Amino acid sequence: MALRDAWHRQQLLDWLRQMQLSGPAQGEGGLNAHQPPQGAGQAEVVDRTLRLLKAFARAQQDSQQRLQDMLAAIQASPNGVVLLDAMGRIEWCNQTAAQHLGLDGTRDLRQYVANLIRDPNFSAYAAGADFGTDVLVAGRASTPSRPVRLSLQLHPYGQGRRLLLSRDVTLIEQAEAMRRDFVANVSHEMRTPLTVLAGFVETLQTLDLSPQEVRRYLDLMATQSERMQTLVSDLLTLSRLEGSPLPGMGDSVSVQMLMAQCELDARALSSYMGRVEHQMQFELQGPAELLGAASELQSAFSNLVSNAVRYTPAPGRVSASWRLLPDGGGEFSVQDSGPGIAPEHLPRLTERFYRVDRSRSRDSGGTGLGLAIVKHVVQRHGAVLKIESDVGRGSRFAIVLPASRVKPLAVSAHTAPADGDTLLTTA
Repeated sequence: MALRDAWHRQQLLDWLRQMQLSGPAQGEGGLNAHQPPQGAGQAEVVDRTLRLLKAFARAQQDSQQRLQDMLAAIQASPNGVVLLDAMGRIEWCNQTAAQHLGLDGTRDLRQYVANLIRDPNFSAYAAGADFGTDVLVAGRASTPSRPVRLSLQLHPYGQGRRLLLSRDVTLIEQAEAMRRDFVANVSHEMRTPLTVLAGFVETLQTLDLSPQEVRRYLDLMATQSERMQTLVSDLLTLSRLEGSPLPGMGDSVSVQMLMAQCELDARALSSYMGRVEHQMQFELQGPAELLGAASELQSAFSNLVSNAVRYTPAPGRVSASWRLLPDGGGEFSVQDSGPGIAPEHLPRLTERFYRVDRSRSRDSGGTGLGLAIVKHVVQRHGAVLKIESDVGRGSRFAIVLPASRVKPLAVSAHTAPADGDTLLTTA
């Protein structure tokens, strides 16, 4: 109907333009079967009619342009939009909705949306009358390893029509899950040592103990208080990393100094964990200074080495090395001979409090925040954290720093500490 009206209007416009150019033609009796009657005001009437029709045509063209602009804006929206008729059939959808729901903008026109979105939660939602809230469904591209969550909501409009909006809430859902896990884990990690401390305090207050028993209880209390102190310190470190400006290029720290401190910490931890110590090797290939925050880099390097010691049963082997890369960057890596990590756990290792084996992690004394700290430090320095692991064969963690953060130094002579297990070289 609209196309036919437009065609008739265009025919009338053409006829009026022709009349303006050639003038009216007379037929027998003073009138032509296809011309309006002539008179003194004929030219003025024709001119006014022509102007009105031109104005109408411009208004219609502007309206069509605004409609096209509106459709283009909806098409570019990050949210999906589906127009449904009163029967629940698809009248139009944008590209985002097609990607979210697996629709085809041409093939699925006039198809019932309930037949294309088969999620039971959406079916129950669409059959109801309360559309004040949304419903969550799995996205068409969702897989067990990479879940996709969509928020769908219907909005009635017009005469029984409905507007279906879709929104990808995967990241929001993940953030909310991480927040819940964070609160639960912090509460658990704090509650356990507090419960132990409270029990020991009550024991010391109520029982008549020998000096040896008192000393043993005090040592256990000191261990639990140190555990809480470490947890609070790691939480404060994470908070500082998230809220502080990115490290500049004005400060620098020697890689040799960082590795020397890592070795001291690792040997002390190994000695504290048991009678048998780990086999350790620290190797420096190409001395350099790193431009950035020394405390952050030390924390990242030490966390990788400490994790290797914690999760590698003694007398297992732990090797840390630094090397310059051909592109001018540098790589700090830690290799262990521990039990390794299954592939499905690797993407989540840097999440706060994520544990592959909760019982073993708790026995090792870790807080579950070490790799989260490493991830933040790496990101703040424009570096990359690489993780490789084979179950039963050990793991390898590497921090690859860009050339802008690495300043090579002159080669010095070979040095080796007194301990034969350690090889600290500059080559």
